[in-house]
Amino acid sequence: MSPLLPPVDPSVTAQLVAALTPRLRKRLDAGVAKLAGRPVARDGDIVRLAVDDDTDLELHAPDGVVTTAEAIRCGCLLAPACLHRAAAASAAPVAEMPDPVADVPDPVAGEPSLTEAPRTAPPTSVPATTLPATAASVADDVPAGAADPAPESATPAQRTAAAALHDAAAAVLEAGTEGAGAVLQAELLRAAHTARLAGLPRAAGRAVAVVTALRAARDADPAYRLGDLTTALRDVLLLAHRLPEAAGPELAGLRGRVRQPYTPDGSLRLYGLFAEPVLTSTGYAGTVTWTADAAGRLYTVPDVAPGGAERAAGSADRAVRIGDTSLTHRELSRAGLAVSGATVSPTGRLGAGSGVRAVRAPGASWHAEPLDRLWTVPVAEQITRALASDLDLPSEKATDSGGDTGEAGEAGDGSDQPTAQDGRDGRDLLFLDVTLIGTVREAAGECLLADCDGLTVRLAAAHDDPALPDRENLRLLALLAHGRGRGPGTRLRVVARLTPAPLPRAVLLAASRPTDPDTHVDLGLDRLRRADLPAEPTAGTSGDAGNARPAPTVQPATAPGEAPVHLLRRRVHQAASGGRRVLAFPGSKESEAARLRRFGLGTAGELLTALHATAAERARDPFGRLLPADTGRFATAWLGAAVYTEEVDRALCAASWGASSPGLDSR
Repeated sequence: MSPLLPPVDPSVTAQLVAALTPRLRKRLDAGVAKLAGRPVARDGDIVRLAVDDDTDLELHAPDGVVTTAEAIRCGCLLAPACLHRAAAASAAPVAEMPDPVADVPDPVAGEPSLTEAPRTAPPTSVPATTLPATAASVADDVPAGAADPAPESATPAQRTAAAALHDAAAAVLEAGTEGAGAVLQAELLRAAHTARLAGLPRAAGRAVAVVTALRAARDADPAYRLGDLTTALRDVLLLAHRLPEAAGPELAGLRGRVRQPYTPDGSLRLYGLFAEPVLTSTGYAGTVTWTADAAGRLYTVPDVAPGGAERAAGSADRAVRIGDTSLTHRELSRAGLAVSGATVSPTGRLGAGSGVRAVRAPGASWHAEPLDRLWTVPVAEQITRALASDLDLPSEKATDSGGDTGEAGEAGDGSDQPTAQDGRDGRDLLFLDVTLIGTVREAAGECLLADCDGLTVRLAAAHDDPALPDRENLRLLALLAHGRGRGPGTRLRVVARLTPAPLPRAVLLAASRPTDPDTHVDLGLDRLRRADLPAEPTAGTSGDAGNARPAPTVQPATAPGEAPVHLLRRRVHQAASGGRRVLAFPGSKESEAARLRRFGLGTAGELLTALHATAAERARDPFGRLLPADTGRFATAWLGAAVYTEEVDRALCAASWGASSPGLDSR
């Protein structure tokens, strides 16, 4: 995937690949690889790609996106039936799909269409049963005793789109990353486009996330993560599996929203909480500033657009797009905001319509009201809230349903990340008081060890990109782990995002300044310096500065009775990466299943056995020739193992934090 090329609409890529002859389809992957290193020049809306010394290919991208097949023009003799057009579309980033669903509520008049910020959730200081003002007023207008309408079910077009998504995703799973070339990617993009037209933006967005992850894997992108591909592929198969039989609120949650509706929320008095950079694998970057009102409800002010790490770092100094205020994101994270005529999305995102007015107001310290109440919520309660899965849907008594389109989030889901749920953003944010005690070395680098109410928590950097200061700030904070020679480590108040794992683990987003607890540092945007650390002891006193040692490194330990869920998780990841054939090889599958059963994980053992059995199952015709593999059965077995692994991981994560595992009635 070449970031120099403009994004191409998924339907365009699917159309160009479908028009190729079988002979050209076999050469498509080689054509994509050939174009990867060719020079690119931009002239206004025209992007020219030099196919060779004598031939140029042009991509016409009004508004920065290629939206039609005719917008890709090639100068070779075989055009327009040449391979180059399809190869260029397959090498370009996948564009955000337009909004084709007419019955989705539009934003308030004058509301700009912005990229949604990554998914997160509200603090538990707001009761879960509290409805937004608009939802409550609608509920009050319903006559008492009125008969409930019949629950809505999936339309035939939605069932057909879900089946197409399932088949395309199953084919990708069958082939693995090496075998899922441009042709299979185009089939999945075609299914995603069909799903969007049928009103399934959530499934369409996750399908695009699968294609983005596949391209990153095949291009050896350093930002590629196998876990991201596995999660996106699992989500597509699970959504396609559940959609045909879903109804009512469950169906609304599975479909998702094309765009977030904004509703008036009157006047708001907001206090800056922190700001974080957004950097997604789908090519979006920016800053999201978090604020809270007097009741502790969270609101976000995002500035996310196509770009890279440079935009993520630079957007913090851009003015926020609310009213006439000149506050930058960096300033707003420490100041306050008085908003009149506010409009808010269901996820707590503030609108920037023409009727919104905002002026600067005094901020508040993390140790003062109303922000202090965020840290008074018990840690176990925060963990239970954060572990609520994005595929857990409201029950029949719920009054609102939502979903995301897979981007952001991945923030999105998201984001793709680059990922909106019912309720407000902030679900996976943790507000912790910790004492730094050391560091621990992991495969991805060192992370801090901190004591939080008797629990040893691992705090990792949120971003590894060198353009962002997360990793450097973590190294400086590690110097405080043993008090710089003066006894116990430093006590800090931090904001982190939960990372589900068998051990308590989170990524650091912001922390109180070590020398001034009433101020804070946004660890993804601000660079800590030695001067920001407490002064070292003077010479001649205990703990001389010259004898200051780095933070003690603790060797990671594994509990002797830890459940071996990794045996099943490893096979799930191997199948997503290498395809069905990897699990068809003879090996130690019987011993692994027996080990799972010995630890009381009988279901895991059965799922592992079924996964290997379906992978190795190949029927033959009367002449002894192998018949095509049943991709549907293997995909079903893999999906069962992937969902089970996720739920066990969530349960183990909750247990490690001393919290109760969230209910999964919707599953």
